[in-house]
Amino acid sequence: MRWHSNLNAPTLALVLCTFQALLPSACAQKIVLEAEDGVLSGTVVESSAPGFSGKGYVSGFDEANDKVTVSVTVPSTALYDLSIGYSSPFGDKEATVLLNNAVLGNVAFNSPDKFASASAGRVLLNAGVNTLSIQTNWGWYYIDNFVLSPSPAPPPHKATGPPVNKAATSEASSLLKYIQKQYGSKIISGQQEAEFITWLEKNVGKAPAIGGFDLIDYSPSRVERGTTSHAIEDALAWDKRGGIVAFAWHWNAPSGLIDQPGKEWWRGFYTDSVTFDIAKTLANKNGTDYALILRDIDAIATQLKRLQTAKVPVLFRPLHEANGGWFWWGAKGPAPAKELYRLVYDRLTKVHKLNNLIWVWNSANWYPGADVADIVSYDSYPTAGDHGPVSANFEALVALGNNTKVVGLAEVGTIPDPDLAFAYYAKWAFFVTWNGEFITDGKSNSLDFLKRVYNHKNVITLDKVGKFKTF
Repeated sequence: MRWHSNLNAPTLALVLCTFQALLPSACAQKIVLEAEDGVLSGTVVESSAPGFSGKGYVSGFDEANDKVTVSVTVPSTALYDLSIGYSSPFGDKEATVLLNNAVLGNVAFNSPDKFASASAGRVLLNAGVNTLSIQTNWGWYYIDNFVLSPSPAPPPHKATGPPVNKAATSEASSLLKYIQKQYGSKIISGQQEAEFITWLEKNVGKAPAIGGFDLIDYSPSRVERGTTSHAIEDALAWDKRGGIVAFAWHWNAPSGLIDQPGKEWWRGFYTDSVTFDIAKTLANKNGTDYALILRDIDAIATQLKRLQTAKVPVLFRPLHEANGGWFWWGAKGPAPAKELYRLVYDRLTKVHKLNNLIWVWNSANWYPGADVADIVSYDSYPTAGDHGPVSANFEALVALGNNTKVVGLAEVGTIPDPDLAFAYYAKWAFFVTWNGEFITDGKSNSLDFLKRVYNHKNVITLDKVGKFKTF
């Protein structure tokens, strides 16, 4: 059918923009919003540091809820790229980004001596008035402005290669290939610990595709104090059900456990509960503590070999959340953490010939190298009930892996809404919800929301996962 119109060019352009609501590049313009013109909550406007735009910048991000909020009005619903003008004179920091009072994710600041721009990912602005906020996460920093630019669709991902371990088992290779195939079109569901998988089946009526487990109680400094674990048995049972196995390792420090009230030995993976110094340990490879590091890795290898013998591929995530600093393996900065990760990789693959592992790196701005990571991931714990897409962190990880690595949510407190994730192009390959109250209390994830997620057409559950070992 041929269509005739008497519309003039500007009117026709407006009509086309209405039809292209999610493709604003031809219709929207760059928008700069000065932070000092926003609504302040616990923050102040200053102008003493040089290099800012406008009349000043916002500082005073000291307390948990301190923030600055700006408003923006757009004619139609559209995606924009958001960048934050900032200065971070007190070292590397992170801030929380909110859109219309909902958490989008965190943005990293790492310019110590001048004002710079940091990408905060994409934002989906509704037609009409919207609010954007920066809220304290790791203070302190200066916020100069919010800049919105038309957001084109991202290019297709290039995560298609074989495992970084060239000797990977056929099962591990197939698992990675399976995840790569789903990445960008489906989200693989996951849940930490067998007890809470059972809870999901009872209350939601579905089981996740990924079962998450922890090597924590195989750490020698815990075993010495009487711990036992059935994590490997749980993983073997989960594999027999056709599920994907994932393991983290809350590594109790090999020595230096303070073991006092509030800093008990069983908190030995926390920086504040140990005197163990990983930088000094790695600098003295003939020392006692270095020998203990190797002992611990060897102990974990013994357990992982049980899975390899049973032909179980594992999403293995050592040294998680290293850049947070709250765990001893990240307490001395990026260099020791990355060196330790490589030591774990080399010891397990070259000495112990563990070839059933898919290697998952878990820090957004420290990277040990593309040659030792199959997947890059993030742990997301926004406010309870906030199901934002965590898009800024997704895009940071895509960039970290040069768009050649699968990007996943290795831990979540609240699950991102699948519809929002796809609308934002934050197409996480998988999520693994943490255990305890995060899955059962109805606050982090309501039962209705869990049922919607686990029955979503783009979410893979256990009944849909298929034969990933021979993919």
